Amino acid sequence: MNIDFPFHFDNRGRTAETDDDDHIRDMIEQVLFTSPGERVNRPTFGSGLMQLVFQPNSNELATTTQFLVQGALQQWLGDLIEVNDVDVESDDSTLLVTIKYTVRRTQQQKVAQLQRGV
Repeated sequence: MNIDFPFHFDNRGRTAETDDDDHIRDMIEQVLFTSPGERVNRPTFGSGLMQLVFQPNSNELATTTQFLVQGALQQWLGDLIEVNDVDVESDDSTLLVTIKYTVRRTQQQKVAQLQRGV
């Protein structure tokens, strides 16, 4: 079992745990919504995705964002998942990121939809 993210306690007062599939989804969220420099001991960890929220919408921005997301996931989680497709939508100050990926250990295809507002 893995520690659930965000950290919390279960109904027994113990550290909450989660299964492998949910843990991978949690890690995807951490990579995408952590800005480089935010973590003291891992200054390059993250994607910088949140910096793009206020950029004007364009096809170029969408393409840049897709490459940014795919590159960050490959760098930090490439040993756990294979990224098959990334779709990013921006609405005002909210990002909706849809990632289709394959879990390398089980070869199961998964979809993660993550939304973050600023």
